[in-house]
Amino acid sequence: MPDSSEEIEMIRLEAEDRMQKSLDSFKRDLSAIRSTRASTSMLDVVSVDYYGAPTSVKQLATISVPEPRMLMIAPFDKSSIADIEKAIQKSDLNITPQNDGNVIRLILPELSMERRQELVKQVKQRLEESRVAIRNVRRDSNESVKKLKDSGVSEDDIKAAQDDMQTLTDSFIKQAEDLAARKEESILTV
Repeated sequence: MPDSSEEIEMIRLEAEDRMQKSLDSFKRDLSAIRSTRASTSMLDVVSVDYYGAPTSVKQLATISVPEPRMLMIAPFDKSSIADIEKAIQKSDLNITPQNDGNVIRLILPELSMERRQELVKQVKQRLEESRVAIRNVRRDSNESVKKLKDSGVSEDDIKAAQDDMQTLTDSFIKQAEDLAARKEESILTV
């Protein structure tokens, strides 16, 4: 049976892994929120119904950024162009695709200040969801550490582990806040 310090370390490593996954999910969410420049990651959230299977646009086409406010999608299979166009229209990107039969162009309209404020609200909402997810991991880990008290772990070790968990939580929340601040800045930059 592992000793108490090994058990605490295993709980900490699992918590760190889960917090990193929450942060990675937050990064993906942010990349899907539009800023003033076109980015291929905007299409990460678009799923195309390709022969009955949900498939990402990146698996079906080459995506490029020929201009700062334009995405160009060149499908590998020209017969999938209508499916890709339909998926983009259904998505929450609010961009009308322009299809010339060979490629699809997505021209990003200039963002109004109202729309920028809405996007900033989305960023803040996703940030709060990320904070909650990270804090839930902390709570679960602290409960696991408290259960070790029954197996003879000292209260000092439990307190030290909880303090360490708080430091870890603060670190991940700070990273999420920094990502959100950079995204907000890129949205508000005219």
